[in-house]
Amino acid sequence: MRYTLLADSRDGMLLLARLLLMVLFVIFGWNKIESFSATVAYMGSVGVPMPAATAGIAVIMEFVVGLAIVVGFYTRPLALLLGFYTLAAAVIGHQFWHMVDPERIGTMINFYKNVSIAGGLLLLVIAGPGKYSLDKR
Repeated sequence: MRYTLLADSRDGMLLLARLLLMVLFVIFGWNKIESFSATVAYMGSVGVPMPAATAGIAVIMEFVVGLAIVVGFYTRPLALLLGFYTLAAAVIGHQFWHMVDPERIGTMINFYKNVSIAGGLLLLVIAGPGKYSLDKR
């Protein structure tokens, strides 16, 4: 009986972890969909190559992959892929080392936020989605 409670608690915590990790991606991915032209313009303004294609990739990674992880669909490989995407976004989009204060502080926070989220995604790769997922059905 005790093992069952621990297993259910673990699976519930994995579901909660997936939801909390993905809330940022799903919300901002949806924002990118709603204002796609503004997203493309922003990507171009920061010097990202092929801004329209890059914005499309961002939408897929943040919104589509985010939703897939929420429901626990191909969780491990998608969490790994999203972890690499998040690290790349940190390095490309949050280059605080080229800035001066006060702009530097906010950008540095976003950089390390991305690094921390990537760590959480790597833990999800190791732990898996738990039983409350499509992967376990």
